[in-house]
Amino acid sequence: MKKKIGFLSFGHWQPVPGSLTRTAQDALLQSIDLAVAAEELGIDGAFFRVHHFARQLASPFPLLSAIAARTKRIEIGTAVIDMRYENPLYMAEEAAAADLISSGRLQLGISRGSPETALRGSESFGFVPPEGMDDADLARSHAELFLAAIQNAGVAEGNPRMTGSSAALAVTPQSPGLSERIWWGAGTRATGVWTAEQGMNLMSSTLLTEDTGVPFGDLQAEQIQQYRDAWKEAGWEREPRVSVSRSILPITTDEDRAYFGGRGSDEQQDQVGYLDADTIARFGKSYIGEPDQIVAELLEDAAVREADTIMLTVPNQLGVEYNTHLLQTVAEHIAPSIGWEPAS
Repeated sequence: MKKKIGFLSFGHWQPVPGSLTRTAQDALLQSIDLAVAAEELGIDGAFFRVHHFARQLASPFPLLSAIAARTKRIEIGTAVIDMRYENPLYMAEEAAAADLISSGRLQLGISRGSPETALRGSESFGFVPPEGMDDADLARSHAELFLAAIQNAGVAEGNPRMTGSSAALAVTPQSPGLSERIWWGAGTRATGVWTAEQGMNLMSSTLLTEDTGVPFGDLQAEQIQQYRDAWKEAGWEREPRVSVSRSILPITTDEDRAYFGGRGSDEQQDQVGYLDADTIARFGKSYIGEPDQIVAELLEDAAVREADTIMLTVPNQLGVEYNTHLLQTVAEHIAPSIGWEPAS
């Protein structure tokens, strides 16, 4: 299967020793520069994680629009936006505008989100689950309205004095095709099935909130297969896309070795832990070492084989120059061996 390769930045910024991304402005401007550099390398996508109440990227659409204005080809997107925090109709306007600026390059990952630094943070944004609903229900209901809005559904009653009719009005602008480029970040196999039923592409999470004892890549591969089976059963006509995220840190220089050569063996194997008191999760390992070693390990990763898009999580606080070097090493010495060709 021909692969696409993108980078995924969590957009951290901290004024601490060793950080080259010390302020929010640094994180934003460096994200733009890294996307430009990635496009020049033939990398397919620039994706960004969205977090609230933390020193990380939080408002994706200004950033994505700025990247769109500086680039021509690279896909731009999120992985993922926590839908609990979103006004679905305002988000539909923002997403369509960013997609139009990029000429249809937006690949928007959305989800229920992960544990945040704030307790009930979405409630501070004004979004409280109605009685009988939980956070997951709230996120899915926001997603349902968002998907309807970007497909030109009437969502507000028209004012006859202004329009001559009370017919329902759609939000504007609309960007044709955007609805086929929405992804859901799924943390379980069951959520993968639900994602297929909704007609969304699948972003298999950087962790899975279930553990069956099998390796992380095998568990993801099960999720992907169940997703594709459900997609086929739902009768959707187009071919869906599926992504997985991996931490790939090749060591080819003394600088690489200084940063990552001392990483312990515990990072290079799956981890099982608890996100909170009740939620067990399996985390994927990091791929650290010489390029040939990493290639051999990736070829054994069942989920990497099954996915069409691989997102490389980057250590963004090491700066644009280092992360460009990292992406270039992957592009030249690793990605071609797993089915990738540079975009032209």
